[in-house]
Amino acid sequence: MRDPYTVLGVSKSASEAEIKKAFRKLAKQHHPDRNKDDPKAKERFAEANTAYEIVGDKDKRGQFDRGEIDAEGKPRFQGFDPRGGPGAGGAGAGRGGRGGFEGFSFGFGQDGPFQRGGAGGADAADMFSDIFSQMGRGGGRQSQPPRKGADIEAELSLSLEDLVAGGARRMSLPNGREVEVNIPAGVGDGKTIRLKGQGQPSPNGGPAGDLLLTVRLRPHPRFTVDGFDLKMTQRVPLIDAVLGGPVRVEALDGAVELALPAMTSSGRNFRLRGKGLPKADGRGDLYVTTSIVLPEGGDEELEALMRKRRGGG
Repeated sequence: MRDPYTVLGVSKSASEAEIKKAFRKLAKQHHPDRNKDDPKAKERFAEANTAYEIVGDKDKRGQFDRGEIDAEGKPRFQGFDPRGGPGAGGAGAGRGGRGGFEGFSFGFGQDGPFQRGGAGGADAADMFSDIFSQMGRGGGRQSQPPRKGADIEAELSLSLEDLVAGGARRMSLPNGREVEVNIPAGVGDGKTIRLKGQGQPSPNGGPAGDLLLTVRLRPHPRFTVDGFDLKMTQRVPLIDAVLGGPVRVEALDGAVELALPAMTSSGRNFRLRGKGLPKADGRGDLYVTTSIVLPEGGDEELEALMRKRRGGG
């Protein structure tokens, strides 16, 4: 695989935010669902994922920059010096100052340490063979503990009715997978829902990452949100405002009656308890502001009464 910095198009000095931004851009650009006619899009998407698993993880990035792992996250062999044991020469041992197999002084000649007839030749060869067998088994210094997979971040768009109804919702993730999300009481705009084990799988057998969903509430045509409370304006006919009586109010979860007192002015506020949004210990309230509506097309009797009142008669 190519250098992960090259894959993501960032420099080695890039910040975590720059790396994350570059990965999101590539993931969106090469997502298979958006490139169904491009057979190579899946490869580029997978390559970007692998690159981000390396440089998007602080520990792995450090290991890669130090040459301890390759671009696929696999351990690099750091070199062996027969005089000082495994790793004695470090990453710069041997010819050319590079690690890996070029750092070895094999010495298979007549006087070399691996010459079977010489003193200690068999022991040295056995030790060399054991190192390679450990590498094949993934043992020794090269083994790594299982690491957790990367988290996935996404947004969950909900209506106010969704919050009141609660229960489970199905949604599609950016990678095309569908998950079921249970809407907890008390969640609001900007809050995060964590689904454990629903993120990226681990690259080496560890637990999967988590899915982090940021809740975004859709605007509502009748209600505004104030914490767990709701606010709305209720149109009231003039006759009900003057004489009072029950007024039908459409709350989120059904109609309720508001007992309107006589001579109610426009702009008066009323509180309907428990008709707001769900919270951990119950529900918020609904605040209703009255707006008096005059008869459409006019009303001769009403106009006559108003003229009489104005004239003092």
